[in-house]
Amino acid sequence: MIDEVQARLAAAFENAEIAVTGEGNRFEVRVVTEAFTGLSRVRRQQAVYAAIREFIDSGAIHAVTIRAATPAEG
Repeated sequence: MIDEVQARLAAAFENAEIAVTGEGNRFEVRVVTEAFTGLSRVRRQQAVYAAIREFIDSGAIHAVTIRAATPAEG
């Protein structure tokens, strides 16, 4: 499941640094991309949720912690 989540995020955020960890149906996601420049924390999280919504809706992901940042923020 980690590989599938990572692939979805990579498709949604071109040239992003992406890290996915977790087990079962609980995951931690870190996405660092220029695409987040100028976006609020909420908008960034919404963009990440949108990329993995199918997994959330199906129950494959029950809980996800998101760290969404620009390269300048690390």
